[in-house]
Amino acid sequence: MFELKKICSRFRITGTFKTAYPYGSGHINDTYKIDTVEEEAHDYILQRVNHQVFKNVPGLMDNIDRVTRHIRSKLEALPDADPDRETLTLVPTHSGETYYLDGSGNYWRVYLFIRDNRSYDIVTSPDQAYQGGRMFGRFQAMLSDLPGDPLIETIPNFHNIEWRLQLFEEALRKDPVQRALTIREEIDFVKKRAEEMSTILLLGREKMIPERITHNDTKFNNVLLDEDDKGLCVIDLDTVMPGYVHYDFGDSIRTTTNTAAEDEKDLDKVEMDIRLFKAYSEGFLEETREMLTTTEIDYLAFAGKLFPYIIGLRFLTDYIEGDHYFKIKHEHHNLQRARSQFKLLRSMERQFQEMRQIIEKLRKRSK
Repeated sequence: MFELKKICSRFRITGTFKTAYPYGSGHINDTYKIDTVEEEAHDYILQRVNHQVFKNVPGLMDNIDRVTRHIRSKLEALPDADPDRETLTLVPTHSGETYYLDGSGNYWRVYLFIRDNRSYDIVTSPDQAYQGGRMFGRFQAMLSDLPGDPLIETIPNFHNIEWRLQLFEEALRKDPVQRALTIREEIDFVKKRAEEMSTILLLGREKMIPERITHNDTKFNNVLLDEDDKGLCVIDLDTVMPGYVHYDFGDSIRTTTNTAAEDEKDLDKVEMDIRLFKAYSEGFLEETREMLTTTEIDYLAFAGKLFPYIIGLRFLTDYIEGDHYFKIKHEHHNLQRARSQFKLLRSMERQFQEMRQIIEKLRKRSK
């Protein structure tokens, strides 16, 4: 569809274009690996940014440029760091822009390809969970002193639970495909927990926790590990914007500790692995202990419960509306996803006291 070699020629790449091919498993942007002829030259990642999902691509790119430059400046001050591998590096166009806008209105960007990396969709060991926690914690810590104006919201209200609940109630009132009567148990599950799940948003509104720069999509495969499975780099920065630390911690716990797939049909397989919770929390707090407030740490365990609720709510809302947002493989896929998330939340609720005790022990260790 696209003349990728011609698009690449708009950017300041070194080496000779050899080939381009689809790369990775992302569903939002179109991603290609660009190989160059010369062995000593960099390879690259070329992406077409989905401007239907991200309405303000120039603002999004300014966010990424500011964040990656700031992290690079921190890494360059460390004696053993490798900035080209430990942060994403944007390659500018020949005119110095961070993106190229083609004649059809498509936005393109180029990153240096990070060599010798690996990523995982499912966490299989506490060591992996620890590395994920350490990397997302380090990301938070390095951006805690980013100067200048606040970053833009690349997706407004992305984790705003009140807004998500409003959309849910609107979907129930309209019930366009007549599904509400068949999911009374799931509806009751959502409504029973709605007030509690507004806790983080209310704490922020009352200035009891600070707004920070957050990643907002902290699933485990957004961390690259090196060939020894040590943390290397945080990727997929399109949703980096203002938020609360609990958003990053909570979504990581949701994806890192689940013993089953996000859409697992057999709910008996869905549990939170408390060993992975402990390992992730240890890595995260090692990197963030100097920056987090007492109140932020107090609510980290609760954040673990918040995100199966939010994501399950989004799946259920989409199911009620007729499956317009999430791609589905069968008629009841979104309902299956919602039920799986709600089962994960129930598992966390059963283990919540132990989750809190783990955080408290790690807090004391860090003093």
